[in-house]
Amino acid sequence: MAQETWLLLTYKVPADPATRRVALWRKIKALGAIYLQNGVCMLPKSDEIVRRLKMLENDISEMGGESVLLESAAADPAQEEKVIARFRADRDEHYREFLGECAKFEAEIAKEIAIRKFTYAELEEEDSELRKLQDWLEKIRKLDFYGASLFPEASERLKACEELLDSYAKQVFEANEQAPEFGPRKSESNRT
Repeated sequence: MAQETWLLLTYKVPADPATRRVALWRKIKALGAIYLQNGVCMLPKSDEIVRRLKMLENDISEMGGESVLLESAAADPAQEEKVIARFRADRDEHYREFLGECAKFEAEIAKEIAIRKFTYAELEEEDSELRKLQDWLEKIRKLDFYGASLFPEASERLKACEELLDSYAKQVFEANEQAPEFGPRKSESNRT
């Protein structure tokens, strides 16, 4: 197995304004970085990540800060596994959040079924929520560089949510097909 190579970004930015510092932190976390300590983060090396970190270096400089971007490798296989375990743990935390949102989605559908709220507007709203879950899982998956343990569970849970929404949709369609019509149809009234 080839030794894994990472990019190590160290940076220091002015404390004020805090909003810029937080925005920078969010951008770095959105890349899938793990923080080894405050202002020191690590990502697997790829051309895309090099490009994006160089853009962030420019942002840091514009904030009046300093940064250094280094290429790094573990001293031995045990250290490499420690770093990979940190990435996996970080992604598993994201998968746990995702699973929590799936539970909320399932509870919402159960509530709508219990109160027999079978409207197209509600179905559209739930469909929108499912698309958000689908997009979210895809975003997490893209940052799951080392195959976190909770991905299979998250993937199965999303499939269950999709099936639940399909079942709810059938109930909405059936309820609306059986809705009583108001007044006689023109063709029926003309026959009498």
